[in-house]
Amino acid sequence: MTLHPILVAVTARITERSRPTRQAYLQQVDAAAHKDPGAQRLGCANVAHAFAAMPEGDKGRATALDKIKVVAPRAPNIGIVNAYNDLLSAHAPLQHYPDLIKDEARKLGATAQVAGGVPAMCDGVTQGTPGMELSLFSRDVIAMATAVSLSHDVFDAALMLGVCDKIVPGLLIGALQFGHLPTVFVPAGPMTSGLSNSEKSKVREKAALGQVGRAELLEAESKAYHGEGTCTFYGTANSNQMLLEAMGLHVPGTAFINPAEGVRAELTREAARTVLALVKGQNFTPIGRLVDERCIVNAMVALLATGGSTNHLIHWVAVARAAGIVIDWDDFSALSDVVPLLTRVYPNGSADVNQFQAAGGPGYVIRELLDAGLMHADVLTVRPGGLREFTRIPSAPNGQLLWQDAGASKDDTVVRPASSPFSTTGGLKLLQGNLGRSVIKISAVPEELHVIEAPARVFSSQDELHAAFKAGELERDIVCVVRWQGPQANGMPELHKLTPPLAVLQGKGFKVALVTDGRMSGASGKVPAAIHISPEAAAGGPLAKVQDGDLIRLDGVAGTLQVLVSEAEWAARPLAQMPAELSAANGVGMGRELFANLRRNALKAEEGACTWL
Repeated sequence: MTLHPILVAVTARITERSRPTRQAYLQQVDAAAHKDPGAQRLGCANVAHAFAAMPEGDKGRATALDKIKVVAPRAPNIGIVNAYNDLLSAHAPLQHYPDLIKDEARKLGATAQVAGGVPAMCDGVTQGTPGMELSLFSRDVIAMATAVSLSHDVFDAALMLGVCDKIVPGLLIGALQFGHLPTVFVPAGPMTSGLSNSEKSKVREKAALGQVGRAELLEAESKAYHGEGTCTFYGTANSNQMLLEAMGLHVPGTAFINPAEGVRAELTREAARTVLALVKGQNFTPIGRLVDERCIVNAMVALLATGGSTNHLIHWVAVARAAGIVIDWDDFSALSDVVPLLTRVYPNGSADVNQFQAAGGPGYVIRELLDAGLMHADVLTVRPGGLREFTRIPSAPNGQLLWQDAGASKDDTVVRPASSPFSTTGGLKLLQGNLGRSVIKISAVPEELHVIEAPARVFSSQDELHAAFKAGELERDIVCVVRWQGPQANGMPELHKLTPPLAVLQGKGFKVALVTDGRMSGASGKVPAAIHISPEAAAGGPLAKVQDGDLIRLDGVAGTLQVLVSEAEWAARPLAQMPAELSAANGVGMGRELFANLRRNALKAEEGACTWL
């Protein structure tokens, strides 16, 4: 299949733009790859410390010593980095995965150790609270914790156990600092379907109106979020898994298998077999070589084709940068113009990820994109068969893993072929204008609401907006501007708690939109939301010029976001300053003091909000 010319052009310009940083990164990877294994290179005291707690049999294989006698050859040692905790439903199943991996490694004459754990927080728990202001930067903390884990330098390969929002990008950024190691990612899958996402949203809107109380709302939420696994909507966590499949970093088809399904344990064992095959086999593929410009473009395409999380226009910019690759929102925009929308999964539709999986899942989407010339097929993956292996769906009859082609769509209201898509363009849209640059999850917005023009009401916090809503002050056509929500201001929290009141206003027939330098999460829904405005207000961005009553036009068709005032007036208008009391409050409590340096060093949202560059 001939590649689409825009795919070729975008990949070429990314490659050219990234040449100096990518070359420097690969030199670092190659230098590390040519060192002797840590167990042979480190001092004896170092090695003894590293393997002191290992069972004797494993210790002998890992050190190539048995009762002080040299044993050859030394066995490969896998470093496991685990995001397990039993607070997060998505990560609770990971508790016992290291035992499966160690057992499988022993069967193959290798060893495995839990190199370290990384923090994993849940945005669902922290939405609308001060804790949410730690969320975005937890990605970089996770990356640092991954680096600390692998810095013991006694590993021949790595397995990354994690699933949710910041956790996977953080693990991937950290793993790329050890780009000389073959690395495979190991998820746990989504929870089984409970109360539908649409029904849950209706109850939330009723609660915003005061029509149901806390008991009814908690009952609905508990029926929606009811067991182990990721949330079932297509937010950031599940978008992570789609992108990892498209990058060839999973065991094929692993993304959306429920934790309790029998095939899940076998897929986890297969992850150990896969990474050891990379170490021992002819297709040695360290992650730093695998994640190249084509691999990153494949991930971008998969995101757009599925209407995935807007958060990844931040996270994957940072991931790419960790591999020495420089991408920006213009690249996403150019691809979005030619990548068709192939899925309708909530909030882009009514189906959940379990229905998506049943209809064909990632395997179907990847096959359609490859056949349409919209993904690079000639990329390295963790499997010898390349990206085509990721077009198949796994099963384990009698405990033996088998894969079969995804076949035709089992439900064309959920997934469609590239020849008959839901839309000829991607699910995310770049907006530009005198307010800066922002993004919108356009595929979730009803077509008749793609253009909103209304007077602005300016807020300094989401609490102010909630108060105005409860006071009945927003009952009109309105563009709600919520500023001082960017990385430098307060860590760029998600503002998903704003969805129910704004949806209520929309439901009453008003034209409503949100404009903010904050995030709205992968669950960005039916209310038009221009988010991630860059540069942010706290960094002197034009959002700080907006005043109550300004007419704002959000045009998701033309891709523009404008305050409709004359150029001369706009240029002369002063920048508002972040209220001193708000600035002070953002840095106090819930551990936010410890994140002050990250806020100071954060780059723009379009630059991945990176704190280490």
